[in-house]
Amino acid sequence: MDEPLFWLGHLCSCVQSEEAEELLFGADYDAAGDFQRQLWERAEWPAFTVPLAADHRLHVVYRTVADDTGTDYLLHHPDWGQAEVLARDEGHFMGPGLSWHELVAAADNMLPGGSTTDPHSRLLLLLPAFGDDAVPDDAVGRLAAALRARTSVEDPDTLASTLLEDQGAHGPARWTVAGHGFSVNDGEYSFRNPTNLFALSADRLAQVATALAP
Repeated sequence: MDEPLFWLGHLCSCVQSEEAEELLFGADYDAAGDFQRQLWERAEWPAFTVPLAADHRLHVVYRTVADDTGTDYLLHHPDWGQAEVLARDEGHFMGPGLSWHELVAAADNMLPGGSTTDPHSRLLLLLPAFGDDAVPDDAVGRLAAALRARTSVEDPDTLASTLLEDQGAHGPARWTVAGHGFSVNDGEYSFRNPTNLFALSADRLAQVATALAP
């Protein structure tokens, strides 16, 4: 995570236009591509962890399987029988899995035991799993600060604005509180949209929302 080129590849799915791609990669396009290829060719699966309250963990796992590469965003607790998939960043993308407020809460909690306590790194690490049509006014400044701290992009403010407008292949989603009192969204490809046939069950949706609550 100390390598600026890592972040360019990690965030590439968040851009949806040539202008945004130029803002992200700039003169580092070829170098970032080489770095990503080396990452995907590794035998082990690079994984990063962001701890949450009450022993919950968010895991970002690079699935370096030939012909099935992708990045999985998983939520887990030691008492659970399995990790819950929040989002998948791949050709058959799935998401979003995090609202803006959940994203920022995870980035800022400063809990030990993960890959880093740096809020800028955490924010960028989880950003591809985010989608929200109601980001606050200070979101651009917050994301720009992370880009400025962890990358060498020339115009972090404009890039931040573009990333928050595009929000990856899944696009923004509207977050609401369901009748049972937990957060869900209306994303067409989201596991946290209860109307989707592949959505998490109601009890698992509640479990996820409780774990991610700001």
